[in-house]
Amino acid sequence: MTAPTPMDPVVQPVRLLIVDDDPLVRAGLALMLGGADDIDIVGEAADGFEVADLVDRLRPDVVLMDIRMPVMDGLTATEALRTRPDAPEVIVLTTFHADEQVLRAIRAGAAGFVLKDTPPAQIVDSVRRVAAGDPVLSPAVTRRLMARAAGTGPGGGRDGRVDRADRARRLIATLADREREVAIAVGHGRSNAEIAATLYLSVATVKTQVSRILAEFDFNNRVQIALLVHDAGLLDDDGAAPAT
Repeated sequence: MTAPTPMDPVVQPVRLLIVDDDPLVRAGLALMLGGADDIDIVGEAADGFEVADLVDRLRPDVVLMDIRMPVMDGLTATEALRTRPDAPEVIVLTTFHADEQVLRAIRAGAAGFVLKDTPPAQIVDSVRRVAAGDPVLSPAVTRRLMARAAGTGPGGGRDGRVDRADRARRLIATLADREREVAIAVGHGRSNAEIAATLYLSVATVKTQVSRILAEFDFNNRVQIALLVHDAGLLDDDGAAPAT
């Protein structure tokens, strides 16, 4: 008599809140994302002002947030949302590429961004990845944002860049050697599996190291680690670590 095999754990669908002031865009996103078996659209909002109450009531795992809305824009809503305990992840929805507004959202704790003309399958994949703890910025997009970070926004002049670099280097110096290696790999835009293969670690160990770095610096996501590594001068223009 064979022993019974344990049942696979039931995977709960990703709870998603869609926020966009255009009803046609919301309808299109709902149609696109609602067809995925592992995504449950729990609500919709037409303005950032509605987000806090809906998050309290609906407890989404991920919020797909438009940037430009009339009463409260998505940037302000994201900044407010990410200061809350147990805040859901935020994906910024935009019609443009690397811009200071996208950078502001990333620094506030958004897990990445997708363009409104992104193919449907990629948007679905982005929601899944963010729910699983991975950012939705490709290495190329991450590098564009980091380059933008060097020269825009408050403190974007030379003095601001120097201050950010000094602060970043001080923070990086507090990391253990292995944590520093993981942080730099995150700066390359590499996934946990890629980091594990590069550094000869298990994926579980990489996840633990990333979690420690996030907790140490009170960061919300991996993109903020990447920006810190960039500010510290540990990446060159093509995304590789500088020669030592």
